[in-house]
Amino acid sequence: MGVIALIIIGAAAGFIATRLMRIEADIPTTMFIGVAGALIGGLILRALTTIMGGMAGFVGAVLGAMLLIWLWRLYRR
Repeated sequence: MGVIALIIIGAAAGFIATRLMRIEADIPTTMFIGVAGALIGGLILRALTTIMGGMAGFVGAVLGAMLLIWLWRLYRR
C-alpha cells in the first residue's frame, strides 16, 4: 500500500473512529490516529484480508484506531 493510500485510508478511518468514540480532535491528530490505527489493525487483522479482501483492511483500520483512542483515554487520565 502506498503512502498516499495509507494517509487517505487512515484519515477516513480516524474520522470514523473519532466519531464512534465521541472525541473531538483536530485534523492532524485525526489523521495520526487513523494511520496508527491502520498499522495496528493491519497487524491484528492480517488473516481477514485473505478471507474478505480489501474491505478487511478498512475494517481493521477503524478497529485499530478505536483501540488507539481507547488506550489514549485510558492512559491520559
